[in-house]
Amino acid sequence: MPKRTKKYEDGLIQSLHDPKEAAAYLNAHLDEDDSEDVFLLALRDVAVAHGVSEIAEHASLGRESLYKTLSKDGNPKLSTLRSLLKAVGLKISIESEKKQAS
Repeated sequence: MPKRTKKYEDGLIQSLHDPKEAAAYLNAHLDEDDSEDVFLLALRDVAVAHGVSEIAEHASLGRESLYKTLSKDGNPKLSTLRSLLKAVGLKISIESEKKQAS
């Protein structure tokens, strides 16, 4: 009887449909040393999970433009990043790195 295995990518795409999972995935990639490149590739994974064409439409971008924006060499504007995140049910949030001493 053959083993039934699931590709890593298939499981990842399925889990990234959940906004909480997608947020955790993106935050984890922001903590990487090469955070800009790694973050854009992680955001691309999230876009693929939600359908690149649908995300591009919601973000008012062409599909090819979205792929270019999310490539390793992409350099999206903040407004583009916000539109993409909104299209998948996420938003940007800033938090303090260290707690202040009381």
